[in-house]
Amino acid sequence: MYDLNDTIAAVASAPGSMRTIIRISGDGTIEICEAIFCGPLRKGQSRISAGGIAVDEELGIDAELYLFRAPHSYTGEDVAEIHFCTNSSVVEAMMAKLLERGLRMAGPGEFTARAYLNGKIDLSQAEAVNEVIVSSNTYQLAAAEKLLCGRLSQSAEEIRSAIMDCLSLIEAGLDFSEEDIEFTTARQTIERLDRIKKQLEELLAGSIGYESVIDLPAVGIAGATNAGKSSLVNTLLGAERSIVSHERKTTRDVLTGVLELQHCKCVLFDCAGLLSQPQGILDELAQAAAIEALRNSSVVVLCVDLSKDNWAEDVAIREWIDAGVVIPVATKSDLLGENVLTGWLGELKNIFAVEFLPVSATTGSGMQLLREAIDRELTRTVHRGPLPFSEASAGHVALTARHRRAVTEAIDNIDQALDEFEADGTEVTAMMLRAAYHAISTIEQPQCIEVDEQILEQIFSSFCIGK
Repeated sequence: MYDLNDTIAAVASAPGSMRTIIRISGDGTIEICEAIFCGPLRKGQSRISAGGIAVDEELGIDAELYLFRAPHSYTGEDVAEIHFCTNSSVVEAMMAKLLERGLRMAGPGEFTARAYLNGKIDLSQAEAVNEVIVSSNTYQLAAAEKLLCGRLSQSAEEIRSAIMDCLSLIEAGLDFSEEDIEFTTARQTIERLDRIKKQLEELLAGSIGYESVIDLPAVGIAGATNAGKSSLVNTLLGAERSIVSHERKTTRDVLTGVLELQHCKCVLFDCAGLLSQPQGILDELAQAAAIEALRNSSVVVLCVDLSKDNWAEDVAIREWIDAGVVIPVATKSDLLGENVLTGWLGELKNIFAVEFLPVSATTGSGMQLLREAIDRELTRTVHRGPLPFSEASAGHVALTARHRRAVTEAIDNIDQALDEFEADGTEVTAMMLRAAYHAISTIEQPQCIEVDEQILEQIFSSFCIGK
């Protein structure tokens, strides 16, 4: 899959960054740096040198060289990072020069793959590197950091050690079955297996499911037709995502856009206006799609047209919304003068028994307060739900789908080991314990376990080049 004999290079900075970073790793790193860097290379494990790089015979630019000597580097090999500020054409010329000198372009995730293959990190931590990079909100980042800090590896190591202890005693009994030696009693073995099974089940039950925070939280925009929902969405997103019209029933489908807030991003749903009495199949289909989208939303923003003289339909619509968190918003507040705005908001409070936030998509009034309210409620929703990232969950670990499959497989193997042991099938018990040991080992893939190349390719193919 990867040839560790090659010296690899890639642009490691994000596209459009003011500072470009070219990363190099492999046995030829020092040699290539001496050839292209104009300035002394400081000796030692990790050093920063200021100087320049020769792009070609005529062009040289200022640069800083960060040099990390093996084995004290991310990949475990000699690693260099060249930092400089220039345009994309010079970067391409610099990369072409490196490739001409015999370096190979790094594949997706190859730097992290080398860190894993050289024993610097385990497989679960390697996966966490990518999750940190692609995290789009604080909740994803928190889950990825739990993987990266190695808590899962520590838990897996404890369980694996317990399985090996139990297996060793059982196999010792098999080896000396003709001798009058008892290494462990049947009761002790069953208690050990029960404890291992309980540890596995607690790991599974007390974990944070990483995939459950991969999808961005959903925020539904609900309300009667012509309540100003589409204008509200466009203003929040800063783009003409939804069609705005004075005609009723303009929005028929569920339209979405990504809204970036202070602490996270969310998907904003602009649904068709809800009707107390749908007319025709199109109204019914639009209504069904809207209700389904709202049902799947973490937060619903209920829009009520403040300029209306009758809110009976809005009261009915509120009863249909089955959501744990609803933010009531009084739209079109710019259509009312200051002298009547307070009174009408008071009327809404009396009817709905809740305070409404007055907003105007036209003037932008109240929009920042709405963004803050959505951000605040999403944060509270996560802390209330089954995936808390609070101090109370400090001991929890993050499991990906691959990790959960491994733990579940280990539990099944321990179950079968218990059944076989109670039926005097000691040899089969040992075999099932070995299977459980192997299953839990695949979480971190220690060096003694043979790694399936397809598993590695699947994991690292999702990385970007340069990481």
